[in-house]
Amino acid sequence: MFEGLFQPMHLIIILAIVLIIFGPGKLPELGGSIGKAIRGFKQAMNEPEKQSPEDTKKIKQ
Repeated sequence: MFEGLFQPMHLIIILAIVLIIFGPGKLPELGGSIGKAIRGFKQAMNEPEKQSPEDTKKIKQ
């Protein structure tokens, strides 16, 4: 279904559509926010799961 999706011509067309929608001024801001979101997601995946005090009380009982 997505075999030829990432060919150079397709990527150029996608980039042109993004430029038309967001404009050249918003692209750095958009890229920065996407980068922050990805970093936050990776950081959350690497952190150990924090338990609430209620959960620890249930485990101790």
